Amino acid sequence: MIQIKDKAECVGCWACVNRCPKRCISMEGDDQGFLYPKVDLSMCIECGLCKKVCPVIHQGEGREPHACYGAKNKNAEVQLTSSSGGAFTALAEKVIEEGGVVFGAKFDKDWLVIHDYTDTREGLIDFRGSKYVQSKIGDTFKKCQEFLKQGRRVLFSGTPCQIAGLRRCLGKDYPNLLTVDIICHGVPSPAVWKDYFGTIKDKSQIARINFRDKRNGWRKYGLSVGSHPQAESSEGEFYQLASQNEYIQGFIQNYFLRPSCHKCPAKEGKSGSDITLADYWGVNKIDSKFYDKRGVSLIMVNTPKGQKIIEETDTMDCQLVDFSQFLPYNISWKKIAARNPKAETFWKEYSQRGLSEIPKPGNQSIFKRIRRRIERIIKRG
Repeated sequence: MIQIKDKAECVGCWACVNRCPKRCISMEGDDQGFLYPKVDLSMCIECGLCKKVCPVIHQGEGREPHACYGAKNKNAEVQLTSSSGGAFTALAEKVIEEGGVVFGAKFDKDWLVIHDYTDTREGLIDFRGSKYVQSKIGDTFKKCQEFLKQGRRVLFSGTPCQIAGLRRCLGKDYPNLLTVDIICHGVPSPAVWKDYFGTIKDKSQIARINFRDKRNGWRKYGLSVGSHPQAESSEGEFYQLASQNEYIQGFIQNYFLRPSCHKCPAKEGKSGSDITLADYWGVNKIDSKFYDKRGVSLIMVNTPKGQKIIEETDTMDCQLVDFSQFLPYNISWKKIAARNPKAETFWKEYSQRGLSEIPKPGNQSIFKRIRRRIERIIKRG
């Protein structure tokens, strides 16, 4: 049976939970809000399948992509409301057009992040855009396999470690499965996000959260929380540039990433995904004519299956990119996030006093000012 002695050795992918034939493994949160497997010893038959599917114990081989593309969705609205250039939506719509199913990360009713699936174009809206929180996979690996066995085409998107876990869990490469991961900086704590967002008493008034609001351009994105579904600025909304937002900066500066992110087992193409998506950072220097302030996607094609769907999809503009050109601007493809030297102090203060009381530079309480402002907006809305 699987035993987690070092938390840095568990990515929280849920593969062991989905694969256990006796359903004796559950996921339980620790004091940082990250989920880890717990085995009910009275039910365990010691079959070893939980270890067999673990992507940390069984890591893939690193590989460079077969081909790379810069891409922009031809639908300007989709491009603007996506994290980068809308490539994910273009690929997902192609799968749905063929009667397929798409899995991705979305907010639940409490604005926490879960994995789910859809087979409608409208359902893709919930999956669009970055969620800077680790998602809860649940039983989506099992559901994915059910659809595959029915012969339906499936696109499963997630972080590299989630895709690695899915592939180990499935045990074979289904011809009707397309796996899509991202260039991942790391996954932040669900507990920190919950606390950051937790003082808003009436969450029913919130219609949307966007970690990558691009009203000031793709390169100057911000976090917005709105009490209406529209993307435009209004009085019923909180908006702050990422460079000024404490939560996003805490994420970027590695204050509250999952421990395994500092020993990531799925960098450099090791996840086995068919396609890797990212922001095409550096496009303004590499090809200024292709730059677009609404965002540009980077598509890394890792397999023939990935190349095939790129050729089939006609809803985005693509152009070939040299791998060596963009890599310096997307170092997270290769570089593992270093643990912030102040992270230990952060977690110690967090465990003792909670998020709102932790001081930040300038002697202002971290997150408190922003959360008060969001509450005032929601009350007005």
